[in-house]
Amino acid sequence: MRNPDAAVLERLALLRGNDSPLGLAHAALGAAAASANAETVRREYFDLFAGLGENGLMPYASFYLAGSLYGRPLERLRETLRELAIEKTSQSEPEDHAAIVCEIMAGLIGGNIAAPAGADREFFKAHVVPWFRSFFVDLEKSNATAFYVHVGTLGRVFIDIETEAFSLEG
Repeated sequence: MRNPDAAVLERLALLRGNDSPLGLAHAALGAAAASANAETVRREYFDLFAGLGENGLMPYASFYLAGSLYGRPLERLRETLRELAIEKTSQSEPEDHAAIVCEIMAGLIGGNIAAPAGADREFFKAHVVPWFRSFFVDLEKSNATAFYVHVGTLGRVFIDIETEAFSLEG
């Protein structure tokens, strides 16, 4: 939910890849991070996610699925969070923000959120698959950025792989 600082860009610059689509996306993001400076990336972040410019993106499920903020997709997500006993922290963003959905998904997969077996799969199907790919494609197409276009590519490739993997399981 925040732009990467210089330390994060330095770590991202260490990314290497192979000839797979995911490896190529990692390598491209690493190269973009190596050539970026933190102030430029901060401005790109603001222009994309906080500003009201023409190149801005709305990283919310409600926006992608219902065309407005605070829509039914947010309510469905909140229902799922209640079922999983996940409480909202003090962040100001609605829970259907892409970064928050990613944090929840990581907690489910990593076991940091206690949940029944298969909860990660159900959460992914219900709250990631319907809109994340479209969001990452839009980010990838954003020609106003030199850095975030590579975040979009990596995200799109990753979501494609995970969607296929979850569809193969059980």
